[in-house]
This record gives sequence, C-alpha cells and structure tokens, in this order.
Amino acid sequence: MHFFFRLIPPRPTYHLDMSDTERTIMLQHIDYWTMLTDEGSSLLFGPVLDPKGAFGMAIIEVTSEQEANQLAQKDPVIAAGICTYELAPMRIGAVRKV
Repeated sequence: MHFFFRLIPPRPTYHLDMSDTERTIMLQHIDYWTMLTDEGSSLLFGPVLDPKGAFGMAIIEVTSEQEANQLAQKDPVIAAGICTYELAPMRIGAVRKV
C-alpha cells in the first residue's frame, strides 16, 4: 500500500523563521525520513515550496494505514507537537526507472 504523507507546519512561514529548538527537531525529522527512505518505507520525501505556504511530503510504502500512521507519529516534529500531518491512500501510476 502507498500513502501520500503531508507534513503540516505550525505556520506558513515556519520554513523561514524556525526557532533554534524547532530547527534542532527539524534536523531530527530529516534524519528520521532519511532512515525510512534508506530502509525502504519511504520512496521519497522533501519540502514543497508552495507559494501559499510550504509543507513537507513523502510517499510511504507500507502494509497498512495503521503502519503509515505509526511511522508518521514517530516523526520527531509530530511527536514533539510542532507539526501535524495528513495521510491519503494513493495508487502509483508509474515510476521512472533510474
């Protein structure tokens, strides 16, 4: 199963004006998603610089929605209560071969 993960920041300017504490936890967030990508649970992740407000995204490959939620809830910025998230099931139409 695949899910679109959307990381919702606490404010539209979060990516520009994080506090030192927020930045430290955001670096832990990046390490966490890098680990998930290396292990194969995340196909890709990164920031989306939408002019209406930046947000984070990932494509998750798991066996259930419960597993996707568990991965999301272990994200340091979510566990710390800084950001929230949304999950949406998705079907992969095609993947470019590298």
